[in-house]
Amino acid sequence: MNTTERSPQGFEEQLLRDLSAHVAQRAELASAGRTAGRRTRFLRGWRLAGAAGMAVTLTAGALAVQTMRFGDQSPPSASASEIFHLAADAARQQPELTARPEQYVFMESLATIRDLPDSGPYRTTRNQLWQSAGGVAYTQARYRPESDPNGWGELTVLREEDPADPEKELDAFPPPAYHGDLPTDPDELLRYLREHPVDLHLPEGADEKAVYGSESMPYTTARSMLYGGYVPPRARAALFELLARQPGAVVISGDVVDAAGRHGVAIRMPGVIGGNDDFLFDRDTHAFLGTRTSLVRNGKESMYAAIAVLRIAIVDRPGQLP
Repeated sequence: MNTTERSPQGFEEQLLRDLSAHVAQRAELASAGRTAGRRTRFLRGWRLAGAAGMAVTLTAGALAVQTMRFGDQSPPSASASEIFHLAADAARQQPELTARPEQYVFMESLATIRDLPDSGPYRTTRNQLWQSAGGVAYTQARYRPESDPNGWGELTVLREEDPADPEKELDAFPPPAYHGDLPTDPDELLRYLREHPVDLHLPEGADEKAVYGSESMPYTTARSMLYGGYVPPRARAALFELLARQPGAVVISGDVVDAAGRHGVAIRMPGVIGGNDDFLFDRDTHAFLGTRTSLVRNGKESMYAAIAVLRIAIVDRPGQLP
């Protein structure tokens, strides 16, 4: 499989945008006593700005091996860099999945998200996604409220939205979701990420040369790839090794619980204005659990969304479960 044409995508941002519409729709229809049937949109790319009112910016500087402390809780003993190295070791222990181009990468997750970015109740949705391993078919997905085991919506084809026209969908298939040809050496992977940056969908007038030429851009791409399909164990370990080098990452003190109720440790990543992005890892095994996104309004921080990855598998067709 040729990876030189692939642009890694930010699955988390895609999912949040689709879920925002889905959750709002379910709330509206529940109040009207009707069944959900309207198609929701699925937007690709690193565009959390549209979902949560935030903008992504790139940062540089010396690696901050530090912790962030809240209240009277004691800070964790490990630094962000150390935890990423432990996460890399955990990734290497995972069995490797293989896929043919005509197969699909299946991902199931739980997402807790607010009806509106900074107000309203939180709702938890179970999501199942089928992405084409070889980039030869459209992505398909279905959702249900976590409180309703029988509330699955219909399997829906999800197409990429044209960044220049939000009302227009593109006909092109998404990039391959099986990243089997990624370099497994951190330095080689860093070179690859510099040559194949994720599309940030910058606004008109932005200095693209400065943004994409930033030393931090490879780390932004690496972070997006954690949700852009399936990254084999050794390549995922290399991604975590790269993130261990990223300037400004800090460890959040105290116990952290993800959207699935699993206890972990959170690393807050730099590079977001208007809010914060945290990576969550199992407190004991350091396996990757998922992420959470918070917003900062008038100096106050509140969680907007949290996504917990439950399982990833290779299947033969959309709708098939492992």
